[in-house]
Order: sequence, then structure tokens, then C-alpha cells
Amino acid sequence: MKRLAILGSTGSIGANTLAVVDRHPDRFAVVALSADRQVDRLFDQCLRYRPRYAAMADAAAAGRLQKKVRESGLDCEVLSGAAGLEQIAAAPEVDAVMAAIVGSAGLRSTLAAAHAGKQLLLANKEALVMAGGLLMDAVAASGAMLLPIDSEHNAIFQALPRDFDGSLPRAGVRKLWLTASGGPFLRTERKLLDGVTPDQACAHPKWNMGRKISVDSATLMNKGLEVIEASFLFKANPAQIEVVIHPQSIVHSLVEYVDGSVLAQLGNPDMRTPIAHALAYPERIDPGVQSLDLCAIGTLQFERPDLDRFPCLRLAYRALEAGGNAPIVLNAANEIAVANFLAGALAFSRIAGFVEEVLARITPSRVRTLEDVLAADAQARAEAEQQLGAVGVSR
Repeated sequence: MKRLAILGSTGSIGANTLAVVDRHPDRFAVVALSADRQVDRLFDQCLRYRPRYAAMADAAAAGRLQKKVRESGLDCEVLSGAAGLEQIAAAPEVDAVMAAIVGSAGLRSTLAAAHAGKQLLLANKEALVMAGGLLMDAVAASGAMLLPIDSEHNAIFQALPRDFDGSLPRAGVRKLWLTASGGPFLRTERKLLDGVTPDQACAHPKWNMGRKISVDSATLMNKGLEVIEASFLFKANPAQIEVVIHPQSIVHSLVEYVDGSVLAQLGNPDMRTPIAHALAYPERIDPGVQSLDLCAIGTLQFERPDLDRFPCLRLAYRALEAGGNAPIVLNAANEIAVANFLAGALAFSRIAGFVEEVLARITPSRVRTLEDVLAADAQARAEAEQQLGAVGVSR
């Protein structure tokens, strides 16, 4: 019986994780759950799964959850804030941690799980984008096992040799290929992008995701962040990572070997597949996903990304090559830009330019510690907010 902590259990990844757990109650036990502010939804999950711990990132929300838990008679300890999340991630009762908190808010708890030597199921891409070196060092030092949940990185993980030791040359790998659907605006006339609404940007043609990551998919920033992730996960330099547009979202990523062989992982676009793969690794279990019917699909298309249409991807490569604080600044500026777009205060077509402006205004610096990461993140956010105030945010 594998004992799980699901950080971000009320989000899309968390819900899909619980759906896989429901199919295999003999294999998994839920020890801890967490959410940001969704008290009622987390309480319902507590009633169903009876976790030992429940945590709310927001202290006021934790107080409301505590009241509900007490009145219901549940034997569940309610925790709050970053310290509560870190406590859950490192709890001795926990074998595996699903790190599915969106954004930089998930950084500390992800690092806590790594330092504690847990099996770390990583769905929080910001932990690698912001602190990839620190996270991978923590995994190596503690003996933790890091299993990627992003469908693209999980696909690469599956296509690499089982005994992959972190060296692409020794594994005979020439290149890693990350696929991208192209999002909802792949064929949209550029002049129409100024008027894109949040609902349009979040209407992904293939995947059902949260609003922030859906916007990132529409700008291809999500793919840019995945390029940065891949560089840390698989010790790849930027030239070894290519992005290819694949609108069907059936081929989730590919590994190209020096002998000309290209191994791909295929499947229907359903996050339960990579989640189940990581939950049961190295075994395989049924996630409840419909089998892939290649004859029904008929055609698989691939094309190079248009960096004029998707400048966020170019910015991500630039940040990766620069290293240091650049990926942190990229991530922070993008989070601010997307939040303002979703609030109706920034045009969709202005997201990339806004991020680029913040990158240009922050002096490059090295990042050696978690404090350096957090300081760079805070500086970038302050600069982003200043830029919004200086020029005004408007459609």
C-alpha cells in the first residue's frame, strides 16, 4: 500500500490523481490533501478519503476548514500556510508526494519532499523552472525518486532506457522532442489576437486544464517552461531540446537516438495516463483511459513552431541559455501577465512583450540558494507590478 500526499488536490491534476486512486483502493492510501482556498471542496475530499492531514495555503481558509472538520468528527489534523504544506510533504507517514500546486507557491513543499527522500511525482513545473539546480541536487542527495507528471516529460521518461543515469550521450540520445498542440489559436489570424478573451484562451482544443496553464498553452509559454524543465530533468542543453507542433496531441513526446531511431510515447490526451504511470512505477496499472484507436485517428501532423506567432517560446529558450535568475524572472513576469490577462486588464497579444520588458529590466545574477531564488522572484514581481503601474494595463 503506497501512502500518498496530494498537494493541490482540488485542482485538475489532484482530481485526476484521486480518480486513479479510486480505481485501485488496494494499492493507494490518501494520507494528506491540500488546497489553496477551496474549503468546501477540500472538506468533501476529507469526508471521502479520511486523510490524516489536510492543509490550506490560506490561513483564513484553514480556520474555516478546521471548524467543518471539528463539527464532522473527522480525525484529521488541519494545517495552514507554507509550513503546513512542507510538513505534509516531509511527513514520515507519506511515501509519495504528488506536487500539483500551481505556480511558485508549490516551490517550498516540492523541495521539502525532495529533501525528505520521497517519491516525488512532479506536476509543479515552476519548481524546476525556478530552482531546477537546487531541486535536482536535493533529489540526488536524499535518494528521492523524481517522476515527471507533465505528459511531455513523462513521455520522454518512458522513451529513455530504464537504466538512464542522467547522461544523454551514454544513453545514445541525440535529441529530445517536446510536442505542442499549438493551443486554440494555432490558425487564428494574428490581427484577431488583440481581441482574445480569457474564455477563448482557456478553451484548449485537446486538454482540460486550469485557467493559468491553459493561457500558457495558448501563448506556448507552457512549452517554453517545459523546455527549461527538460533541461534539468534530463541534463540536456538547449540545442538538444526541440519543440514540434502536433495538433492531435497523440504523440506526447519523442526521443531521438544517434542511430536514427526515434521512440515516441503515444496515447489519448488524458492526464490520468502519466499520473497512473508515476503512481505505480515501475509497474503499470489501468488509469481508466480509453484505448488509442490509431485507425480512427488516421493522420498525425507535425510542423515547426512559428516563433513570430509564439514569441514566448523564444523568450523561454533565451532565458534557459542565459541561466542564473533569467528563468525565475521569466516565470514571475509571466504569472503576473497571465493574472492580469485573466482579470481583463492586459491584452492577450501583450503578454509576451510584457514578459520581455521585465526580463530586459532585471540585471542578470547567479542563483545558489533558495533565498537567492525567492529574492529573484520577488524582484521580478516588483518590477512587473511597477511596469503595470507605469504604463497602465489596458486592452
